[in-house]
Amino acid sequence: MPAADGEPLSHSGPAPRRGRPRAFDRNAALQAAMRVFWDKGYGGASLSDLTSAMGIASPSLYAAFGSKEGLYREALDLYAETNGGQLCQAMNAPTAREAIETMLRGAVRSFTSGEAPAGCMVMHTATQADDLSPELAAALCEKRSVGAMAIVDRLRQAVDVGEIADGVNVRAIADFYATVHKGLSLSARGGAGRAELDGVVTSAMAAWGPLTGQA
Repeated sequence: MPAADGEPLSHSGPAPRRGRPRAFDRNAALQAAMRVFWDKGYGGASLSDLTSAMGIASPSLYAAFGSKEGLYREALDLYAETNGGQLCQAMNAPTAREAIETMLRGAVRSFTSGEAPAGCMVMHTATQADDLSPELAAALCEKRSVGAMAIVDRLRQAVDVGEIADGVNVRAIADFYATVHKGLSLSARGGAGRAELDGVVTSAMAAWGPLTGQA
């Protein structure tokens, strides 16, 4: 009987003798799985989708990653390593305003590049909450909170140097721009193009002055 998602394979009787499993490039297989999850989300990615993209049979998938959820967790970590760095790099801009705009413009370029599935892998899976175990939902929440806190920290630095007025609610400002970022991802998934999304960023940045007390 096939294993349920998130559970290792089990056998009702003695395991049949098998030859040595075919060797495969684990890193390349994980890259392929990441793109499937990025495109289809966790719930939308079937075992057949994954094994076909990874070029392996299901026993090899379970032997290497333990379960579909285990595979997704590793794919999520890989996504954070290879794509999550863009936000942190953006926060190094000379001013907080430049940091936020760089983050959003970079997201538009990434989400609409055509070189990878549209939008953000984390956000796409987060919209499929009914398909997630509590543990996986918590892991996604943790990934999102890392980005949110990076924005908050950058805004607090701006308050310290007088770029943002003292007493403004930096958490609310961070939430606003994080929500814009999420909206860019969802819109890109829905087919919005770069010009349209760049217009959204321009409008969002027009709110910077009033939000930060610099109007």
